[in-house]
Amino acid sequence: MPHLSEQDFGRPLRAPAPRARLQPAAIDAERSHVLVVTGPSGVGKGTLIRALQERFPSLELSVSATTREPRSGEVDGRDYWFLSDPEFDSRIEQGAFLEHAVYAGHRYGTLRSEVERAESADGSPTGPSGLMLEIEVEGARQVRAAMPEAIQVFIAPPSVESLRERLLARGSDSGEQIESRLAVARGELGAQREFAHVIVNDRLERAAEELAGLVASIWGSSKGVQS
Repeated sequence: MPHLSEQDFGRPLRAPAPRARLQPAAIDAERSHVLVVTGPSGVGKGTLIRALQERFPSLELSVSATTREPRSGEVDGRDYWFLSDPEFDSRIEQGAFLEHAVYAGHRYGTLRSEVERAESADGSPTGPSGLMLEIEVEGARQVRAAMPEAIQVFIAPPSVESLRERLLARGSDSGEQIESRLAVARGELGAQREFAHVIVNDRLERAAEELAGLVASIWGSSKGVQS
């Protein structure tokens, strides 16, 4: 199993979804500008997104905002939009966030400007064909409420034990942090039925191919995505 990228945050669940969808919803490709990729921390969302971008360079990844300090090598506007707490509060008051939540004492959120940028470029030969959001389940629920037309994909591990092994192999968390992430993950895994599309990341190559096939079927003809 190739090394799976670390998700920086795994925000805890706070509220049930407005309604569980047991059957895939019809896709309005003309209205869908956003692909939400969600699932437990450590499941490999970042790795799958990078594989998708290699195949479809016209897809862009939304840059999240956060109040935590930049880590070594991180660049403002590329890795995150790094905001102070007062700046974050101001953006909330302005209604600038599509979704936001608190995790480990810091706040994270998706700015509406990221989505508007993708929408304004839609249909341009040189613009992005879609925008991808890599967020956790609670954030995905907020996006669903604000943008029901967004395409949402849940990435699941083959088992909780396999997820534990991936978190251990990552080597970035203490044993206590891993158990905390797994506790959140168990609740998130119970939310799979809310999502029209679920991909089990048992083998990276197979999961990447399934995700690419989904994107091609949704956006290929209407947005000029080329394989």
